[in-house]
Parts: sequence; structure tokens; C-alpha cells
Amino acid sequence: MTASTRQDLLAFLDRLGVAHRTHDHAPVFTVAESGAIKLDMPGGHTKNLFLKDKAGRLFLLCALAETKINLNALAKLLKAGRFSFGSPELLLEALGVTPGSVTVFALINDRLGRVALLLDEALLHIDPVNFHPLSNDATTAVSPAGLMTFLEATGHAPLRIAFDAAGAPAAVE
Repeated sequence: MTASTRQDLLAFLDRLGVAHRTHDHAPVFTVAESGAIKLDMPGGHTKNLFLKDKAGRLFLLCALAETKINLNALAKLLKAGRFSFGSPELLLEALGVTPGSVTVFALINDRLGRVALLLDEALLHIDPVNFHPLSNDATTAVSPAGLMTFLEATGHAPLRIAFDAAGAPAAVE
């Protein structure tokens, strides 16, 4: 598989009619490193976790950066067994990105539909929402409606999850 580039992604968003704005910045590898960058960018900032369960199923969890997440409780909710983080090799194979660049936009590369999307419900109530555009040296903002348009176009209907203050998950219908 040839992975999409940032330019491919932005052109795809344009074809879908999804308004977007991208800020270039120094590479960031963790939510903690991105603090200064967030000051210049309004909206919800995200954390994105590439997960694998014992059965080998793959999940991408996209949440607000400040959302607490109880991964054990989430695995129980999904009847997924214990979660582990997917290896860098599996991440590259499944989503076409490297650690530090995990993003909802990497679903553009999941043409086989191997990765299930778990979406923090809070992301749909903040405008805009910010994700890396396939690399960690930029951040792209889209509206929640634009995000949903992107997900529909890539064939990734999200399982929407609400997390309480302690990180306990509940499925949203």
C-alpha cells in the first residue's frame, strides 16, 4: 500500500467540500509536547491511540487531549479483551503513519477497513477539532461536521464513546 501524503489528504478534504486550516509547527510526539502550539490554535486538541486486542482486532481511539480514558473499562465495554498498543510496524502497515503521527486522518490509508474507530463524543461538541495531517509537524483543524463527512467518505462509521470524569466509557447511541 502506498500511504497518502499530507497533500493527498488536503486534496481529499477539498474534494469532499470540508473546510480545513493547517498550521505548520515543530514536530511533536506527545500531547504534553504540544502545549505551546495549542495556544495559537483554537478548538479541541486531540490524543489518538492505536490499539490492538488479544484477538488481533485493531482500533483507533481519538479523544480530546484532556479526556481521561480507562482502557481496561473500554476493553470490557467493547468485549475486546485486553488492549495493547499496536507496534510501530503494525501502525505503518494498517494506517500508513509512524508513532507520534497517529491521527484520525490516517483512516484515509485504511482502505481494507481493518481499523475500528472509537470516537470521544466530546469531539463532536467542539469546533474546530484539531488533528495531525498524517505527520506530526502540522495540525489541521476541521469542524465536527467536516470530520464526520471525512469518516463517511473513508467508510469508517465511528463507535461514539462518552467518557466520564474518571475515564469510564459509555457507548453513545
